Amino acid sequence: MPSQHAILSASSAHRWLMCPRSVRLCETFEDKPSEYAAEGTEAHELCEYKLKTALGMEAEDPTTHLTRLNDEMDECATGYANYVLEQVNEAAKTCSDPKVFIEQRVDFSRWAPDGFGTADCLIIADGTLRVVDYKHGLGVLVEAEMNPQMMCYALGALELFDALYDINNVSMTIYQPRRENISSFEMSPEKLLDWADEVLKPAAELAFEGKGEFHCGEWCGFCKAKHTCRARAEANLQLARHDFKLPSLLEDVEIEVILSKVDELTAWASDVKDYALQQAISGKAWTGWKLVEGRANRKYTNEEDVIKAVFEAGFDPYEKKLLGITAMQKMLGKTKFEKLLSAYIEKPQGKPTLVPESDKRPEISCVNLDFKE
Repeated sequence: MPSQHAILSASSAHRWLMCPRSVRLCETFEDKPSEYAAEGTEAHELCEYKLKTALGMEAEDPTTHLTRLNDEMDECATGYANYVLEQVNEAAKTCSDPKVFIEQRVDFSRWAPDGFGTADCLIIADGTLRVVDYKHGLGVLVEAEMNPQMMCYALGALELFDALYDINNVSMTIYQPRRENISSFEMSPEKLLDWADEVLKPAAELAFEGKGEFHCGEWCGFCKAKHTCRARAEANLQLARHDFKLPSLLEDVEIEVILSKVDELTAWASDVKDYALQQAISGKAWTGWKLVEGRANRKYTNEEDVIKAVFEAGFDPYEKKLLGITAMQKMLGKTKFEKLLSAYIEKPQGKPTLVPESDKRPEISCVNLDFKE
């Protein structure tokens, strides 16, 4: 898998489009991959292998060195490969010989200086260009609609193949199995190119030159400067001024502002606390604060020895517990699970949650809540 990193990469396009100044600021910070990123990298390796194998391509089995491989990752990668095969079969309906490119480097430097990225999967055929991107993350739900990363991949694919195929539609899909999310978005090549000229290119030029404005939002979570960025701090401290009022004394418009920003505020506070802890561990002294040993739970040093010792003492060291629904379905298989246990499964109504109007879940009425109360 290609590892070279672009200053204006497709994967970080959302951040540098929204906050151009973040690009050069991030260059001053060391790149420290997270555990989530490492897990995602291994999942992508497995996806690549399974997809190539399914398509009859030569592929090296990566499972011997995947340290985070588990049943869930294996199942997710299998689902991804099957989904791409479905898309290939769909493309074959309008093109006798669709081509599949896996982990394909694409270049969109026509609009973003030195801009490139690596697309998980491209399916090229007359009629529709399909771009499929695998997301292993469980935290953030990723939507395909007007997704800058996907649009950059599509632009790079058009640069490579538009002259060879008669492409009149671009389909972009996010495959995010751990969130049960398959999100697709389509647009014409003409509209994609208009976006590239009118939105992508101006922002990319500002970002590359270190110009433009700092702008805070949910994209800050993917910024290397998020812990110490002054613009982010000022934005969140401005919001925090509302905390000096009791909720019942706030104006409706103030509550609405807080609701739209409160997740960013708590994330920023957590980032600052984490940064301060890491600095303290490295030797920095914070006035009024000290490092102490946190609480820890007892654990067995050798489970086999514990089992042997308890058995020899005449006791049973095990407890019997009914398998959870997910584990039970995995053991029985989906078909047998449905046949045997569907009559005994219920899904209770979820606790009411306040979310933005853009959330796809249907709204519940206060009348229904009153009735249940």
